[in-house]
Amino acid sequence: MSTPNSPGGRHAPKPRGPLSGRRTPLRRAFAETLANVNRVLDWLPIGRWLHRRIRRSLVMPELQLQSKQIGKGLDGLRIAFVSDVHAGSFLDENDLCEIFGRIADARPDLVLFGGDLVNTRERELLLFRKPLQMLRPRYGMFAVPGNHDHFWGPDIGLWTAFLQDQGVTVLLNQGQRIEHDGASLWLCGVDDLTEGQPDLPRALAGRRHGEPTVLLSHHPDFFFEAAAVDINLTLAGHTHGGQIRVRGKAPLHHSRFGYEQGWFRENDCCLYVGRGVGVTVLPIRIDAPPEIPMITLRSGVPTSAHLGAIGEASYAADVPAGSSLG
Repeated sequence: MSTPNSPGGRHAPKPRGPLSGRRTPLRRAFAETLANVNRVLDWLPIGRWLHRRIRRSLVMPELQLQSKQIGKGLDGLRIAFVSDVHAGSFLDENDLCEIFGRIADARPDLVLFGGDLVNTRERELLLFRKPLQMLRPRYGMFAVPGNHDHFWGPDIGLWTAFLQDQGVTVLLNQGQRIEHDGASLWLCGVDDLTEGQPDLPRALAGRRHGEPTVLLSHHPDFFFEAAAVDINLTLAGHTHGGQIRVRGKAPLHHSRFGYEQGWFRENDCCLYVGRGVGVTVLPIRIDAPPEIPMITLRSGVPTSAHLGAIGEASYAADVPAGSSLG
């Protein structure tokens, strides 16, 4: 049996392949070329129209995670999960201000950023300076990097320094305790699975036995590792929900386990994969609208009335498990 801070005897598989694996210098050059095409397209009337159409379709679903491991003191804690913004690719500062204004109006206790804040250029971070000033959640803002934040290599010191200067705590294989109404929550994050070096034992160092835990991981396949050490909730992005879906299926898959969007469960451990805010390559989303989920923690055991409920507003503890992780 694994201890609360042990690696659980299994590790998340590294993404591989020409689309999902680590970028080679050639692929980086190709990605930068695509990003330049994005910027040109964004100047054209059709590009701006598509861009506005996506931004206006942004939804903020109200979700709930109910679990017997969540104490009464944590009941009602609200989390805003923001991922895959890809600023600089069809989203400018004014767009971000509008989006972050909606987050502020929702009054979350925590704002968590799940990576890929930028697309391909470090200076795209500057677009966040004014929008981040609009957010003042009670327990702060936290972030982990995604593969696009690592675009220029493993050293993301500037990315980290900028966010921390703006009041965002970067959880790079680290954790922090959140105290709420006499109860505690271990909030932690890991580096990106594709381009970084995620280290879950380091992120869990300091977690108390049985303490409710929320993990930020840009790549959803890290749930394979997180579920082995009793992490109550893993929040991930990366997939964009497929971005383009045809008859309910996404032609491009970014998860070896089929974690494309929504809730998944293994035993008492839950994963939510957000569709993210922005886009890459083209300003097009089909059957995968952008989202910023608002997740409320609830204490207690779900009642039988909730069993079998499926959908974005369902309780994570009640939805069927996704891919079997064995």
